[in-house]
Amino acid sequence: MSEAIPEYTMLAVRREADLLWVTLDNTRRANALSPVLLGELTDLYSRDLRAQGVRAILLSGEGKNFSAGADLGHLRSLLDASHDENLADSERLRGLFESVLRQEALTVALVQGACVAGGCGLATAHDFVVASEEARFLYSEVRIGFVAALVATYLPLRLKGADIRELLLNPEFVDAARALEIGLVNRVVPAAQLRQAGEELVTGILGRASSESIARTKRLLLAILGQPLDERFHLAVEANAASRATADCKHGIATFLATKQPPKWR
Repeated sequence: MSEAIPEYTMLAVRREADLLWVTLDNTRRANALSPVLLGELTDLYSRDLRAQGVRAILLSGEGKNFSAGADLGHLRSLLDASHDENLADSERLRGLFESVLRQEALTVALVQGACVAGGCGLATAHDFVVASEEARFLYSEVRIGFVAALVATYLPLRLKGADIRELLLNPEFVDAARALEIGLVNRVVPAAQLRQAGEELVTGILGRASSESIARTKRLLLAILGQPLDERFHLAVEANAASRATADCKHGIATFLATKQPPKWR
């Protein structure tokens, strides 16, 4: 059994049955990704939450905006940073995004207001993004001479190449309707229905799908990204064969053979 989830200073965490509700809670700085908040998020998402019975994480932002991106105080410190210090800082940001991508519970970001730069990277690293109608998305890095290098590694899981270029090279806000059109988000709902829509999404998925299968599928999607076709097939064959030996697969087959219906997983 994994260690219990600790109390955090900039994250509000609430458990409801097999759902973990997480809220970015630094409204004074518009939930900017300060080193403290970044570290707390990385700690949480790096945990084996499935071992504790968590089947889905729903992340939201307290206040008007989901996240304003980089913390300004932290940005100032980078003006005089050495190459090694910048590498270490980039590795910490990589750790955050990678922890979200590799978290084996289902992950959903609930986005309202502005979702900017690193905050946009955080949201879109989740399996699903549910946005309120007034939500706005911006990869603003090139505005101040940065490169949105880390998000470029996993945006191909969501978007086609032309849309990635548009988002990363043309630093303009994208509204929720356009974000839905290109696949940056999965659902758009009125602001008052944001949390309800997120819960309905995960409830529907978790009722129909094995958590073990979800976790294994997530691993495979990351592993085959950018690989040559032969390697993708090799990894897929291995994943297909290994999944057949799991308890969930055996249960699913036995239930279907007995009832001609898939199991109720939740």
